[in-house]
Amino acid sequence: MKKIRVLVIDDSSVVRKILTEVLESDPKIEVVGTAADPLIARQKIKQLEPDVLTLDVEMPKMDGITFLSNLMRLRPMPVVMVSTLTQKGADVALQALELGAIDYVSKPTTDLANQLADYTEEITSKVKMAAAANVGALANSSVKRSARKSTEEVATMVVDPKLSADAVLKKRSVNKFKTTDKIIAIGASTGGTEAIKAVLVDLPADSPGIVISQHIPEAFSTSFAERMDRLSAMTVYEARDGQQVIPGHVFIAPGNRHLMVERDGARYICRLSDGPPVNRHKPSVDVMFRSVAQNVGPNAIGVMLTGMGDDGARGMKEMHEQGAETIAQDERTSVVWGMPGEAVKIGAVDAVLPLGTIAGKVITLARKS
Repeated sequence: MKKIRVLVIDDSSVVRKILTEVLESDPKIEVVGTAADPLIARQKIKQLEPDVLTLDVEMPKMDGITFLSNLMRLRPMPVVMVSTLTQKGADVALQALELGAIDYVSKPTTDLANQLADYTEEITSKVKMAAAANVGALANSSVKRSARKSTEEVATMVVDPKLSADAVLKKRSVNKFKTTDKIIAIGASTGGTEAIKAVLVDLPADSPGIVISQHIPEAFSTSFAERMDRLSAMTVYEARDGQQVIPGHVFIAPGNRHLMVERDGARYICRLSDGPPVNRHKPSVDVMFRSVAQNVGPNAIGVMLTGMGDDGARGMKEMHEQGAETIAQDERTSVVWGMPGEAVKIGAVDAVLPLGTIAGKVITLARKS
């Protein structure tokens, strides 16, 4: 069995040691070398030809973002960023994803012992997923990424209990009703921050209200919402409990909270839940899609973008069964065709489209009477 060859780049010898031990605890991963700064890394990439890099954000001689930009221009390859879960770290990590990094993990700490199993699962899963990505088209355009193979094996490795949407929102019968007020619901995970951006920037300011669940750490969701607000013609918020979902506004689930849509008389409102992770995610796309199926029904448009695993597929099937129009990003333009692929597999999707055409399709559906 060919192991995934990883080069660890970090200026801290302690962090390099921790990352090496954590990664090599997985029999499918081999750390072929480490580097204390990007200049050393540049030479080791040539010598060792790793499959994946883990890259620190802040390093001497050249910061991680500059190095990543040069790497994606000259020698595109899979990169998992290692970032502190702070406001500054969030801004830099989102910039790294825009440049072409596949994903990010938090920087390990010396008191990692209590969270070691979870951290090991997270970083080994993301390194395996990164190794499966085709980054030939990554340079200067993250929306051109595609996956070489399924990541179902990676997505099913976690040993923690996998709860369904029932843990947060029970399934119930639905009274179908038709109005002119539509809601667009978007779910995404790996590669989703850039895919969401690609959709939002192509939507007009008078689009129907949009709710979004993206798998993202709590420390990152505010920065992500603020970034989308700067780029989109619509007004973008990190969702707050009780906010009314209205046209021209986008509501992004806070990290570590489930976002749901409820009907309040003639209005739709955001409802946040601190319930347990669903499909090991919080926010969960399945929770949001189920709430939309139950409370918006045929007045909704569901969009499943790139992401690892299967979160959201069953919720999208429930939306589809209630008469909502549903769209999945295609495999060619997805970083990982896990979530959209599973939705297609179970018959939850009306249209499978390249990322660049999804906004146009949403506009067309939104304007149907």
